[in-house]
Amino acid sequence: MNTRLTRRGALLGAGIVAAPGLALAQEARDLRIAVQFGITYLPLTVARELRLIEREARAIGLPEPNVSWLQLSGGAATNDALLSGNLEIASAGIPPVVLLWARSRNNLKVHALASLVAAPLWLNTRNPAVQTIRDFGPQDRIALPAVRVSFQAIVLQMAAEQAFGAGQHARLDPLTVTLSHPDATAALIGGRSEVNAHFGNPPFQNQQLEHPGIRRVLSSYDVVGSRHSVTLLYATQRWRDANPRTVLAFRSALSAANAWIVANPREAAELYVRAERSNLSVDFVEALIRHPDHRFSIEPEGVKHFADFQHRTGQVPIRLESWKDLFFPEAHGGAGT
Repeated sequence: MNTRLTRRGALLGAGIVAAPGLALAQEARDLRIAVQFGITYLPLTVARELRLIEREARAIGLPEPNVSWLQLSGGAATNDALLSGNLEIASAGIPPVVLLWARSRNNLKVHALASLVAAPLWLNTRNPAVQTIRDFGPQDRIALPAVRVSFQAIVLQMAAEQAFGAGQHARLDPLTVTLSHPDATAALIGGRSEVNAHFGNPPFQNQQLEHPGIRRVLSSYDVVGSRHSVTLLYATQRWRDANPRTVLAFRSALSAANAWIVANPREAAELYVRAERSNLSVDFVEALIRHPDHRFSIEPEGVKHFADFQHRTGQVPIRLESWKDLFFPEAHGGAGT
């Protein structure tokens, strides 16, 4: 496997080279990071398997951290783990992070550290009567990572408002159920569950469409009207302030992981299949990595689309004036939106 990575490019992308004045106080050795299911978390998988966080920490004079990875499903579970002190760095879709940012402004002051991947999320169904979301009825069940708060749940609300009119964004919420992407995929493909639709992410959504009778109802890119990031990585103000060099090493590791994925899509696909013990073929995963709709970058895209919707519908009391309001200063030098 070709694991040669350009450290200086990664350091520049993370802002390390431009931050010579950081204090050299002792930082925490233990680093617990939440990861969820799917290709949208591939940079974290690469960072874990190639030990990039440990490498970048050593490069800036830190002792090698003890990194542990917690597999969770959905922004609600991830937020609970962060708030209870069981995580240092959480990962979830944009809407759950916006919600926690707003709720924690007077205490933990949660902000984002970086983005992971921009990718479309698809709503698939096996119900032949459903051509658009207007066709869903009381007999349908739509699986997603967390009802009402996950990225998929918010996009479904945005689509419902577009289909049914102002004030109707929650119209399809009673049809949603909480399931992890692997379990929802098994239910949809198996055909024996009450779940007959799934709002997922790659590779699960793509895997589902390989089966007869399952088709796509909508794409989040169509709902939003542009490309957008899916997942953000975030932490509390207290942890970030106490561990500034660890933050920079972490961002550098993500930049290095993204650069390696783009330069080595075949090897990245092999790594994913092996690390996740996936039954998908390497060719299938490589095609997803190479897909033009997917962008691997720590710079966020489309944050305001979701934050504005959450504020307008009363789910978040504070209006996000700029994407930078949601992020720690380490991310402000990038070309986010």
